[in-house]
Amino acid sequence: MRPFLDHNFLLSNNTAEHLYFEHARDQPIIDYHCHLSPKDIADDRRFKTLTEIWLEGDHYKWRAMRANGVNEKYCTGDASDYEKFEKWAETVPYTMRNPLYHWTHMELQRPFGIHTILNPSTARGIYDEANEQLGAKWTVRSILEDMKVETICTTDDPADDLTYHKALQKEGYKIKVFPAFRADKVVVTSDAASFNAYLDKLEKAASQSISTLTDLLSALRNRHDFFASLGCKLSDHGLETFYAADFTEAEAAKVFAELRSGKIPAKADMLLYQSFMLHQLALMDHEKGWTQQFHIGALRNNSKRMLDTLGPDTGFDSMGDFEHGRAMSRFFDRLDSTDQLAKTILYNLNSRDNELFATMAGNFNDGSTAGKMQYGSAWWFLDQKDGMEKQINALSNMGLLSRFVGMLTDSRSFLSYPRHDYFRRILCNLIGTDVHNGELPNDREWLGKMVEDICYFNAKSYFGFNK
Repeated sequence: MRPFLDHNFLLSNNTAEHLYFEHARDQPIIDYHCHLSPKDIADDRRFKTLTEIWLEGDHYKWRAMRANGVNEKYCTGDASDYEKFEKWAETVPYTMRNPLYHWTHMELQRPFGIHTILNPSTARGIYDEANEQLGAKWTVRSILEDMKVETICTTDDPADDLTYHKALQKEGYKIKVFPAFRADKVVVTSDAASFNAYLDKLEKAASQSISTLTDLLSALRNRHDFFASLGCKLSDHGLETFYAADFTEAEAAKVFAELRSGKIPAKADMLLYQSFMLHQLALMDHEKGWTQQFHIGALRNNSKRMLDTLGPDTGFDSMGDFEHGRAMSRFFDRLDSTDQLAKTILYNLNSRDNELFATMAGNFNDGSTAGKMQYGSAWWFLDQKDGMEKQINALSNMGLLSRFVGMLTDSRSFLSYPRHDYFRRILCNLIGTDVHNGELPNDREWLGKMVEDICYFNAKSYFGFNK
């Protein structure tokens, strides 16, 4: 029987251990997609308690607590920090075989060096020890530096003034922090009032009025240029599926006018407008040589009652079962036909679609850039051991794992960086097991290079943050 979470955690053979310890473990981290707060980085925030840094915005933990019968007061409500932590400690034993059990204890081990199993009887001691370290040693920046983070790309709205990105760059902070452009609010809406309220906000950011579709495109280009001036090299979309209906600009302009007047267009007309906008944003990305990311397939805000109470992104989303293939093909082919398809990373949320997304990426590689079209890392509900293994195997079977740009946190927590270690151990174990079974040659030099590339060097070359 092996000890829980020991030195060789998830590594089942000597080759896996060699690849991890000699080639993966110490690689820097390029976190090219996350939801971390640039303000917290600029301010070098010091968290007062483990609850603040661990439970403040973590809907993964909130979902588990709710499933364990914990009242909302202890998730997002007004309970004290220790009361919330105590409820999480009560929940942790019930998370066995959920990735939260692994992540919780990996995050206690690093950065805190705490190897005690969290449960109700150990909660007070762990809480006090972690709080003492947070007060004396661990700030946002010291955690990032300890985790060997080299580059971070946050997720930012076009109307954001990027104050904290500017401050970090003016300071010359050694960890590079770049914005990423997420313009979904001009693409997806079911509420004309909120759509127009957002356009009013975008008007102020771009210092221009937005009365027509032409005005909107001009404002978006203005903000796209502004983001680029601060080193932005990626966009991102979080969509149910791709929008790829036939359109003309004149038709899209009529739909926009209807939206701007406060009406919600017919479904077919709305799809036409969405298809036009998504295409235009992709053209902007190609012009600047950015990478576009598509996070596809979330069925969001399933509980209207809790959406009305807590708002979005609080733990009431799930996998969807949308059909993606035909629309995704049409969307990329439209761009490819005019040679205006940017580097692209695709992320799916339902594992039934793994091979679909992996093969779709392969359809549009053109030899211009190694790994131009990427089947991205296992995302959200899939970024656990089983999901990561399935994503790696689908990519291996349908494309080139050796060109993969690797893991990202997609997290709101500064304690989530052990997930890179989790991924690296899983990657090394899969490759090491193939060697052990005689399915790959024991070419440690090449395999070591392959692991280093996936963990760090592919992303460094692909995104070109230093250029």
